[in-house]
Amino acid sequence: MEKNKTRNVSVIKDADGNSIVMINDIIFKGKRSLNWEDVEQYLKDYVGDFYSIAGDGEIVFIGTNLPGEYSGSIYTKKLKGAAAKAKANAAQGIPEMIEIATNGVFEENRKKKHGRDAKNGWYRYDTRFGLPVYGDDGEISGYNIFHARLLIRHAASGKKYLYDVMEIKKETSKSCQADALPGDKPIS
Repeated sequence: MEKNKTRNVSVIKDADGNSIVMINDIIFKGKRSLNWEDVEQYLKDYVGDFYSIAGDGEIVFIGTNLPGEYSGSIYTKKLKGAAAKAKANAAQGIPEMIEIATNGVFEENRKKKHGRDAKNGWYRYDTRFGLPVYGDDGEISGYNIFHARLLIRHAASGKKYLYDVMEIKKETSKSCQADALPGDKPIS
């Protein structure tokens, strides 16, 4: 995938005023399994970029370890079906998912091995994203909304790096119909 490839991503507000990153294309598909190597290659385009969390002004960098961790972590390897497809396609909205992140929580290292990469511990932030649902006619019939946690490592340098996106869960009470397209109006 090429750097600065046009992404069909927007940020909307739900009826409660909370932000959702709407990812309007499914680019990672697979009936049985996804090609995580393609996801890893896609993520390499973000390496070196940085984004600001709107709520607290923290700067989050994209380091060289994100592509491999995102596509090959223990969490990712356990994902099946819709959850795996959601994580793969969420890669398109990484910048916006960082920008809308909320509820940052600090956490000490749990494992001794993390002392090197995350000398100053970890942060977890909540974020949300939506993916289109296609009807039998091939048209978008609505959107599934997902909650996720951004795992951010706090390096010895003082910089914070996105490490993985985890705990992806479909929000069953929040779905969008096709008539509430991104940017049109709040969803309910």
